[in-house]
Amino acid sequence: MLVKRVIYLNFVRLIFKKVKIHNKSHSKGSLNMEKNTLQDNFPLSKKRKIKGNRRLVREKVLQILFTLENSDTSLNDLFNHIFFRIFRFDENFEKTENRILKQEEIIEMEADLPIEWTDDEKEFGIRLMNHSINNKAKINELIEKFSQNWEISRIATIDKIIITIALTELMDFHEIPVKVSINEAIELSKQYSTEKSSYFINGLLDAAKNHLLDNNLIHKEGKGLLNQSVN
Repeated sequence: MLVKRVIYLNFVRLIFKKVKIHNKSHSKGSLNMEKNTLQDNFPLSKKRKIKGNRRLVREKVLQILFTLENSDTSLNDLFNHIFFRIFRFDENFEKTENRILKQEEIIEMEADLPIEWTDDEKEFGIRLMNHSINNKAKINELIEKFSQNWEISRIATIDKIIITIALTELMDFHEIPVKVSINEAIELSKQYSTEKSSYFINGLLDAAKNHLLDNNLIHKEGKGLLNQSVN
């Protein structure tokens, strides 16, 4: 499973080396809704699609922020390319009949799956992405403070991003319960990092959460006050 995760993350990172960027002058800062400048050579399926949900939003934000750390592509281009699709790999291709396929059949077979988002889910993704970027320096300080003598440079990039997303939710998303944000971070770490990382992330988030609560930096309201385990 770990090999698959590494392959997946490398794919997300390397995919942009194959794509010609027309405009490299865009800032890597907060997302704006400018026209996408990425010349997209990767087709989307015309016959299949999947419905989005908040867990998938977090997964897409993780992929985008990870790629942002490993490429010169603008955030706007990364968002428009990654957020709206599920990447497909050779291992997922369906078996076909023993016949020559038409060009459109090959394209459809290899196409990524489009994600159908609600307006609320899309807005959540944009907010989570922008706030995570804006909070990076502040959260890096918290990671250093509670990383149990681990230098921040030794912590995997993917783990730092998962922690950043979770702590951003704790501080800036008043409607999401604390337990939900931490549980979602642990699930992301199980999918994209190692088993040891999930324990490390859980412990660090718990310590950071207590620090933020003690300093009155977490303010929940409405559904955010509920002790629920799903969102």
